[in-house]
Amino acid sequence: PHRGLKEGVKVTRLAPSPTGFIHLGNLYSAFVDERLAHQSGGIFFLRIEDTDDKRFVEGAVETIVGSLDYFGIEFDEGASVEGESGEYGPYHQSRMAELYQACVKQLVQQGHAYPCFLTEEELSEIRAKQEAEKQNPGIYGRWAVSRSLSYEEIEEKLKQGVPYVVRLKSSGKTDVPAEEMDTITVSDAIRGEITMPANNMDIVILKATGIPTYHFAHVVDDHYMRTTHVVRGEEWLSSLPVHIELFGLMGWQPPVYCHTAHLMKIGEEGTKRKLSKRKDPELSLDYYRRDGYYPPAVREY
Repeated sequence: PHRGLKEGVKVTRLAPSPTGFIHLGNLYSAFVDERLAHQSGGIFFLRIEDTDDKRFVEGAVETIVGSLDYFGIEFDEGASVEGESGEYGPYHQSRMAELYQACVKQLVQQGHAYPCFLTEEELSEIRAKQEAEKQNPGIYGRWAVSRSLSYEEIEEKLKQGVPYVVRLKSSGKTDVPAEEMDTITVSDAIRGEITMPANNMDIVILKATGIPTYHFAHVVDDHYMRTTHVVRGEEWLSSLPVHIELFGLMGWQPPVYCHTAHLMKIGEEGTKRKLSKRKDPELSLDYYRRDGYYPPAVREY
């Protein structure tokens, strides 16, 4: 159900992956999320985006919660070390598979998604051909061969147990000059109106395991958890057309996106660059805890 909050009240979320690494960017987003929510009398919750088994690290949720608590971040609902609290869960994506699958089924029924039976070898061949032809990599247009399969052909493959993923049937134009590409205009709460090419890629929305990709999962989560504002780094701007298209196809109102700037530093060579996990120990929150930085000082900085 809708949360029944007053007009202008904001619902925000922090949604890290349990990789065992909690960094300054997470903390920065958390400060913004928390202020937006609480200054408006709203809700700030923690969601764990744990659909990628390969990146999951045991004990990572405890690290996330403990690190954020150390710097004074308090959540109104969501995941915690003790479990979950709140009426809009589950707050772990791994516990929501049936909901994601139901939403994917709706898109398939409406003709907005389809099963794709391309093997890893076939995908590699397509990538090689696209590289040779200097084409954008991905499955779209003439490369999306499973798009044209008949119902009977699909049914036969399913009976044979052929593995498949489910892809979005994108509506953007393909194989046209750049000036003829469809565009979208989105109002970003920080950057104002942004006009960019519409999505024309048939991205995977459900993996062969029945688990959704991040792109689809977060759309479903933010709709059903009634998130009003999404604060995230500018590296997600390139994914915005996909997310806006998915909200539109599901018939849902997208949240207000707030794309923040990268956290930068002056590097050894004297030029400004993005903080790096590999090069910069000060990106990790453990750095500030270990060296004894006073938490309110880090928050103020």
